[in-house]
Amino acid sequence: MKWINFAACVSISAMPVMADEIWISNEKDNTLSVIDIETLEVSRTIPTGERPRGITFSKDYSVLYICASDSDSVQVMDPETGEILHDLPSGEDPEQFVLHPNDRHLYIANEDDAITTVVDTETRTVISQIDVGIEPEGMAVSPDGGIAITTSETTNMAHWIDTETQKVFANTLVDSRPRHAEFVKDGGELWVSSEIGGTITIFDTESQAEKGKIRFEVQGVHPDRVQPVGFELSEKDKVAFVALGPSNHVAAVNIDTYEVEDYILVGRRVWHMDFNSDKSMLFTTNGVSGDVTVIDVASREPVKTIKVGRFPWGAAFRPTN
Repeated sequence: MKWINFAACVSISAMPVMADEIWISNEKDNTLSVIDIETLEVSRTIPTGERPRGITFSKDYSVLYICASDSDSVQVMDPETGEILHDLPSGEDPEQFVLHPNDRHLYIANEDDAITTVVDTETRTVISQIDVGIEPEGMAVSPDGGIAITTSETTNMAHWIDTETQKVFANTLVDSRPRHAEFVKDGGELWVSSEIGGTITIFDTESQAEKGKIRFEVQGVHPDRVQPVGFELSEKDKVAFVALGPSNHVAAVNIDTYEVEDYILVGRRVWHMDFNSDKSMLFTTNGVSGDVTVIDVASREPVKTIKVGRFPWGAAFRPTN
């Protein structure tokens, strides 16, 4: 395994410079772990509401939104101080959400209620509740903001929502237990991961027709343990890095050919991930081992393991300069 000393690359200045950060939600500890990207160490641990899972920053990174699932709320935090500023109405058991490109509307999957709740973060009011399938989880929004997606784990569907009318205009079947969705190729395709189905299904955004399916085979790992969950796109959307759950691997998938190019060994039950600013490093949340694996994207090698809280779930990048 090749190890890279990132700390040796840090320039020394007479004035201290705040390093960029990766924020991690720890669902069993009710905390956030803040990782300093320069030192690759945890710099802060911040308490939250009960069972924090999905996390995302506002466009200017001035506030952090937290799905505090067992508190039945979305919490709004000042990342400078770690103070909870207020709660947003979210519906019951918010698990994952996505912030609309208007930087104002949050689309929230309410797992227990089979609805997607749309919240105006400025007025702090619910503007719509949209009926979707059973156990909604994954959320995505198109780059132009016209379409929101909710995936439902038990119904095994992606639900296509018109963000002008806040109504579902299409439902597309995927494989068993869809977890995560992303628009790729400038919004031309929608990718949906299916945890139990072991696949990613690819749809044409304009027609909602299925275009293809990606399957995964990790050498020496039983197929039942190869469970795609979260994924993120590399620089210029060339590669999708896919967390494969209890297989303890991340797959690197060519976005143009849909071929799996590599499998990268990480911690136990890898769930979600995020990049640093230039997407040269990838940080994965490994729930069962309670740590984060740092992957050098160019070499596709793990370079460090960082201990965080119990059952890390979400990851979000924050620049500080």
